[in-house]
Amino acid sequence: MDEQNKNLILATALSFAVILVWFLLFPPPEADPALEPGSEISETVEGTSVPASTADTAAAPGTEDGEGAAPEGRRAALAAAPRVAIATDKVSGSISLMGGRIDDLKLNDYQTTLDADAEIVTLLSPEGSSDAYYALHGWAAGSGLAPDAVPGVDTLWSLSEGETLGVDSPVTLTWDNGAGQVFTRTISVDDQYMFDITQSVTNNGEGAVNLAPFGMIAQHGLPEDLKSFFILHEGAVAMANGELAEVDWDDIAEADVNSTWGRPAVVTEGVTEGWVGFTDHYWQAVLIPDAGETFEQALTYDPRADTYRAFTRQPTRSVAAGESVSTSSKFFAGAKEWETLQDYQSSGVAKFIDSIDWGWFFFLTKPIFWLLHELNKLIGNMGVAIIGLTLLIKAVLFPLAYKSYVSMARMKELQPEMEKLKKEAGDDRQKMQQGMMELYKKNKVNPAAGCLPILLQIPIFFSLYKVIFVTIELRHAPFFGPFQDLSAPDPTSIMNLWGLLPYAAPEPGSMLALIFIGILPLLLGISMFLQQKLNPAPTDPTQQMIFAWMPWVFMFMLGGFASGLVVYWIANNTITFTQQYLIMRSQGYKPDLWGNIKGGFKRTPKSAAANADAKPKSGKSKK
Repeated sequence: MDEQNKNLILATALSFAVILVWFLLFPPPEADPALEPGSEISETVEGTSVPASTADTAAAPGTEDGEGAAPEGRRAALAAAPRVAIATDKVSGSISLMGGRIDDLKLNDYQTTLDADAEIVTLLSPEGSSDAYYALHGWAAGSGLAPDAVPGVDTLWSLSEGETLGVDSPVTLTWDNGAGQVFTRTISVDDQYMFDITQSVTNNGEGAVNLAPFGMIAQHGLPEDLKSFFILHEGAVAMANGELAEVDWDDIAEADVNSTWGRPAVVTEGVTEGWVGFTDHYWQAVLIPDAGETFEQALTYDPRADTYRAFTRQPTRSVAAGESVSTSSKFFAGAKEWETLQDYQSSGVAKFIDSIDWGWFFFLTKPIFWLLHELNKLIGNMGVAIIGLTLLIKAVLFPLAYKSYVSMARMKELQPEMEKLKKEAGDDRQKMQQGMMELYKKNKVNPAAGCLPILLQIPIFFSLYKVIFVTIELRHAPFFGPFQDLSAPDPTSIMNLWGLLPYAAPEPGSMLALIFIGILPLLLGISMFLQQKLNPAPTDPTQQMIFAWMPWVFMFMLGGFASGLVVYWIANNTITFTQQYLIMRSQGYKPDLWGNIKGGFKRTPKSAAANADAKPKSGKSKK
C-alpha cells in the first residue's frame, strides 16, 4: 500500500473515531416536548371512543403530584386500589383491579447495579408514580353503548377466579355494567415475560351493541433512565406486515396531528401480523394481537399530560342480544433476551428478534452476536468468548491479511527502486506514477492489497461495538478480577495504581476517568504501539509525528468505551501483530522491532535533500 493510500485510510479511520468519540462525550441535547393543550381527552376512532387515562387531566411529571411524590408516590399509587399479585420465577408485581391495569412489574433476574444489595429492576409502575408506565386492555364503545357502559380506567373489577397470577395459575376479572353487558378478562403468564389476555363480553340486554377491543401501553413523560445516545434506539418499536419501524420519542411528539385521533399520532392501518410498543436500552413492553386478524397501530402523544401511548385496535364487533364474543392478545413485558425473543418468534410472533436494535449493519451484528452468544455458552466467560470471536474473525480474514502482508513485504523490497524513481522523476508526478505502475506490474505487487483488510475492520469494529452496547447478554457480564461488567468502561484507574492504593477510582464517564485510564486501555495503547513498530517510521516528519501519537491518542479515546470492546481491540492487535510478523519472516523480511522502537525515541535528522538545498548567508555555495 503506497503512502497516498495509507494516508487516505488513516484519515478515514481517524475521522470515524473522532466523530464517534465526539458523540460519546457531547451527545446532542434532548429537546423538551412542548406542553401544549390537547384538543381532546379521549381518542375517537370510527365511532368508537377509547377511554383516556386520568393522566389527561392530571399534573405532568415534576409537579407536586409527579416526580416529587417518588418513591412515596409509587407506594401510595400501589395502595390506592385493591390488587392481584403476580409471582413467577422471572417476574413479580401486581395487577390493579382499578382499571384492570398491569402496572406493577419487577424483573427478578436483573438488578440495577452490581452491588449485592442493589434493587431489582422495575419495568412497570402505576399512574401516580414518578415514571408511570403500564398496560391497559379494554373495549371502545360503539353504537348502542354509552362511553361509561364499557370498562374504563376507573372501573373497579372483581376477582372472580384465581388468587395469584403465576405460571399455570391464571386469574379472571369480571365487571357488570348494570345495563345488560357483563365483561370478563382472563390473564395468564408463562415462565418468561409473556402475558395472555382474553377479553369477553356477554350481552344480556335487549338490543345489539357494538364495541371494539383495544390494547394500550402508556408512558408518562420520558423514561427517567433515558440514555439519549446516537447508537441506541429508544422510543417506539413496531412491526407491521414484515416492516420494522423505530420511532424516536421526539418523532412521536412532533408528528402531525391526526384528525381521527385528535392529537400528534403515527398511525398504521391494515396490519394483519405485527406488534407495537415501547423499548429502551435493555427492556421493552409490546402489544401483540393475534395474527391473522386486521388491526390498527397508533403511536400518540398527549401534550397536556405529557403522555406517550401505543395502541392496537381491532375491528368493531357487533354483539346481538344473548350472544357473547371474545378476543385474545398477548402482552410482552421484560428483558430483550436473544434466546427468549427467538423462542417467541418461533412460536408465531413475527420477527420478534428485530425488536433488538441491530442497526444498519444488521447483516453483520446478528451473526456476530449469534456467534458470540454460542461461544459464551460453550466457554462460560463472555470476555474469553470475545477473544475467541476475535480469533475466528481473524481466521476468516486471514487470506486477505496474508495477501496484504505479503504485498507489504514485497513493497519493502522495492523501496530502494522507488527511491531511485523519485530522484529520476523529480517534480514530474506523471512520470513518477507511470514508473511506479510499471514497477508494480513487473514485480506483480498490488499497492492497494493492504487497504481491504483495514476497510473490512471498520464495519466489523462498529458492528461489534453495537452488539456489546445494545444486547442485554453483555450487561453485567463478568470477565475476571475487577472486570465484572463488559458493557461498562474499565473500572480500574492509574490514579490508585489500578486498585493497589486505597483510593477510589474516578466515576466512569467523568473527565478524570478519561485521563486516568485503566489497565485495558493501557494494554490497548501498548498493543497498537508494538504493531506499529513492525515497520520503520515514515521518512516524512509530519507522518512520523502522526504515527508516533496515534496509539496513545486511541488509548485515551477508547478508554471510556465498553470493556468488552477494548478486550476485542487488544486481542485483534495482538493477533494482527503475530500474523504480520510471521508472514513477513516467511517472505524473507525480518522486522527490526527493537531497532524501530529505539529509533522512535531518537530526534529526526534533517534529510539530505534539505541539507543540499541549504545555502550560506553569503549566497555562495559551500565548498
